[in-house]
Amino acid sequence: MTSIFEPNGKQTACTIIEAGPNVVTQVKSQETDGYTAIQVAFSDKKEKHATKAATNHFAKANTSPKRFVKEFRNPDVAKALGESITCEIFAEGEKVDIVGTSKGKGFQGVVKRHGFSGVGEATHGQHDRSRAPGSVGGSSYPSRVFKGMRMAGQTGNERVKVKGLKILKIFPDKNYILVSGSVPGHIGSIVLIQK
Repeated sequence: MTSIFEPNGKQTACTIIEAGPNVVTQVKSQETDGYTAIQVAFSDKKEKHATKAATNHFAKANTSPKRFVKEFRNPDVAKALGESITCEIFAEGEKVDIVGTSKGKGFQGVVKRHGFSGVGEATHGQHDRSRAPGSVGGSSYPSRVFKGMRMAGQTGNERVKVKGLKILKIFPDKNYILVSGSVPGHIGSIVLIQK
């Protein structure tokens, strides 16, 4: 993340996203595939690391093998095979949603994972209970723990959508987009920008 100063002098936190160039590697139509979609690929990959099938697939679009491929159904931009989609499809001031995989935080307890406050008191026989979950179910009835009970476990590393981020600035020469606020994932992770 970084921050910029707007013309009115307000400092705004923002994130820089590299948005392309994305190459159209396949165009699906209602006649051939039963639905309309375009397949878009991003980030070059060495040919020796790609399978023969992938190399031939990308060769039809006259491009080198790519690392990431995503299909968009019913696209609002009509593109031909081999064309590039750049950051210029967006406009400054436009609101977008960004989807990504959040940072994985490993196995965490209930205080960090769910915001529990612990047992509270440190007196009256309490010992090492300040971060414990407390009671999780009855003994004789229902004699089990209910599904969905908030407990310790894996935190993060899940799909997250941040809605309504404003595009502050676009740099067409480098395919950079400056969006307000933070986006999910670590530095260098792949995100999906939705209009």
